[in-house]
Amino acid sequence: MITRAKATIKGIVQGVGFRPFVYQLARKKGLGGYVLNTSEGVDIEVEGEQENIESFFEEIQIQKPPLARITSVETQYLPHHYHYDDFVIRPSRIGAQQSVLISPDICICDDCLREMKDPADRRYRYPFINCTNCGPRYTIIKDIPYDRKNTTMASFTMCDRCQQEYDDPLSRRFHAQPNACSDCGPHVSLYDHAGQVLHGIDPVGKTRELLKEGKIVAIKGIGGFHLACDATNGNAVTLLRERKNREEKPLAIMSSSLEKVKQYALVGTIEAATLSSKERPIVLLPKKEGSAIAGQVAPRNRYLGVMLPYTPLHYLILGDDLLALVMTSGNLSEEPIAIDNDEAFRRLSGIADCFLVHDREIYMRNDDSVVRVVGEKVRMIRRSRGYVPVPIFLPFHAKPTLACGPYLSNTICIAEGEHAFLSQHVGDLENLEATDSFELTVEHLKDILEIEPGLIACDLHPDYYSTQYALRQEGIPQVSVQHHHAHIASCMAENGINKTVIGLALDGTGYGSDGTLWGGEILIADFEGFERAGHFQYVPLPGGEAAIREPWRMALSLLYQAFGKDLFDLPIEFVQRLDRLKAGNILTMIERKINCPLTSSCGRLFDGIAALVGVRDRVSYKGQAAIELEMEMGEGEGLYPVTVPERGECIIPQNPIIHGVISDLRQGVDRGTVIRKFHNTLVEIFTDVCLKLQQKYSLNRVCLSGGVFQNVFLLENLEKALSALDFEVYTHSMVPPNDGGIALGQVIVANAVLKREEG
Repeated sequence: MITRAKATIKGIVQGVGFRPFVYQLARKKGLGGYVLNTSEGVDIEVEGEQENIESFFEEIQIQKPPLARITSVETQYLPHHYHYDDFVIRPSRIGAQQSVLISPDICICDDCLREMKDPADRRYRYPFINCTNCGPRYTIIKDIPYDRKNTTMASFTMCDRCQQEYDDPLSRRFHAQPNACSDCGPHVSLYDHAGQVLHGIDPVGKTRELLKEGKIVAIKGIGGFHLACDATNGNAVTLLRERKNREEKPLAIMSSSLEKVKQYALVGTIEAATLSSKERPIVLLPKKEGSAIAGQVAPRNRYLGVMLPYTPLHYLILGDDLLALVMTSGNLSEEPIAIDNDEAFRRLSGIADCFLVHDREIYMRNDDSVVRVVGEKVRMIRRSRGYVPVPIFLPFHAKPTLACGPYLSNTICIAEGEHAFLSQHVGDLENLEATDSFELTVEHLKDILEIEPGLIACDLHPDYYSTQYALRQEGIPQVSVQHHHAHIASCMAENGINKTVIGLALDGTGYGSDGTLWGGEILIADFEGFERAGHFQYVPLPGGEAAIREPWRMALSLLYQAFGKDLFDLPIEFVQRLDRLKAGNILTMIERKINCPLTSSCGRLFDGIAALVGVRDRVSYKGQAAIELEMEMGEGEGLYPVTVPERGECIIPQNPIIHGVISDLRQGVDRGTVIRKFHNTLVEIFTDVCLKLQQKYSLNRVCLSGGVFQNVFLLENLEKALSALDFEVYTHSMVPPNDGGIALGQVIVANAVLKREEG
């Protein structure tokens, strides 16, 4: 039976080869009609045999192009009219408002990689080969619609052959906006330390030589510069650390293939699929004993952060003979990644021996994403390149909203309707470069999404730059959101929950609604608000920020709370290595309450334990003490007896933990066992707390959020313990549990609060 059907398809369906795919599929099915881009997505009208039309729409969703993401298909059948003799691609119809989703930057596809390696292909060894199925997107878009003139490719005029591909619906490069070749596209150049171009050389070949010689090279990529060196050369890695001022934080590495990765890391099935995915994140993998990777790459850590190449240039540099390169962000510690050539020469000249640059502008900086596999799930640690700006789908319709995020590990979020767009990793808002990047990210997302916020959300802390930015936006309703409430709301939103939950929000620091520093929080929460059902006992944080950099201060504070001044009589190594004068001054500060804010932080408890057992007295990067504490964990089932109060607010005492740790240390129990007992104790405490709250509030849903849940042991074992008791346990996967997910929670809470206030 001949019939006609019309469909509107929404999602990431523009600039990803969707129209030529539909065109070829319709012709294969013998259907007439058309396909075109609109402000909503893609419109399709087809006429032909009903059976063919039905299979046509089925195959669209099953066989869609690699970069396409379909969020909805609205189809209606109409009377046929024998109007279409053929199937065509019609010119775009753009309305007043865009609502098209934009693809992230995606790794080189197999077809382009094969062409780049083929000496007979005209793009042989061309570092910028791409098609509609791969290449840069988000980092080159200046404005919408996503046309070449609105990207950083606008300055490159396509040659006749590239233009012919661009115009051909049967070509893999039909309307591929970055389409180019060596005759008409971007090129690479190698510059020396002083920023002078090196003539008469093969830039890529020379770069490979320099890397093999132990040199450090700044390499311009899709979302910014990397600093690269040979990952098997300990001297080169040490020199990179010294120059970059990155003493101990693990460095990411890149290898050309899974086979090479398996020489130095343990790669499971899920990890292999994630490494090879089109997003190409950094994946945390267990180290293999005795591998050739230099120990300086990830000292005192059982894991390596590994990625596979995602640009043609990466493949050319790595070749077949380099096992792995360090590929760390092109910046000094605490600064944003460099994206501009002149900026790189200025900011990285003290680090890099040479610069491999290209002349395609990067409009938006975009760091590499970081993930790890826990409990058979890929868990996001840093959500950036490859994933942004793919939306998170909300469990309700949001007003046009801007959430400004936290101070550390900042991301921002813009939402409207059922879509929340979490930005790429902006970083810590500690300097002018970072705050400028923050504001550019806000404006860029507003422009490409065409969302003008009518609501703005921020953190409660009045001194955060992101909060101050929000408060400067006049004429827009503003909602301040408590940090840990935002954590739980983020987890709820990711999991599509819009009901009251027990929320365990465990992290380092967040400004509490009582003016103290929270971080070990047990909340009864929904989107509108929360009740603080419990928290860790308050402990002084001696010196404020100084105690975060120097965990020994936190250990001293915990000991003083547990033993008073008798702590100096404890026969343990920590007390023996204390500087008595400094320790005495710290105790005076605590007693007189001078620069010793109170904290309930679980993260600071981890820091204190790390110092007490001799793992780490001072840190050189965020979370180092807690990470290394987990790395040194031993085996065992023991725990420290902690009694959770039966009635009233659940204040979790730390003194029993400290007494237990000290008792074990005095008896010579090895530190790995002590660390394991500490972790076991936390699992037991929070399981007990959830059981008590289940009885009190008749709640069975638990959300786990906050940076502490990057601890694999704690996440896996607490989730397992609660699930065994028939709790519904919700955790993060698509969104980081750390502060990188806060902005999503701010969007959720702000909308719920405004809805309540508006009645």
